[in-house]
Amino acid sequence: MYLDEQYMDQALELARAAFDADEVPIGTLIVNADGKVIGSGFNCVESEGCQLAHAELKALREATHAHGNWRLEGCTVYVTLEPCSMCYHALRLSRVKKIVFGAESPLFGFHLDKDNFISVYNLDALLTVQGVRKQECQELLKRFFQKKRENGEVKKGSRED
Repeated sequence: MYLDEQYMDQALELARAAFDADEVPIGTLIVNADGKVIGSGFNCVESEGCQLAHAELKALREATHAHGNWRLEGCTVYVTLEPCSMCYHALRLSRVKKIVFGAESPLFGFHLDKDNFISVYNLDALLTVQGVRKQECQELLKRFFQKKRENGEVKKGSRED
């Protein structure tokens, strides 16, 4: 668990960079079996104007280039917010061993429809660990959306809140 916390601290630093860039503060690290960070990213959906600029997908692209293979067997993903279905399944198809996340995502998290997803691949179970540095991850998200509400950019109770 100690290593999970150390890597999540690094993912939180990436999330803070997203916060500073006025993006939803989500950070992701991908670590290989030797403990080396081979991919990282933070959310850039607004600045890139593209839904595919999620932190997980940015880290995934970097990791596959560094690894020299799209199969990331033995790798662990650290992400500050529970991945959405798009990111979860991209990571799953990449054969990562484990996903560790901080805060749950009640609106967009993969848990909402993972049981309804028809698996086209017969893959081993993906280990998922939740709640690592949960409080810090949640607080950063709360501060971000509070700032947005104060600036009139997001209304309380909206889907973006």
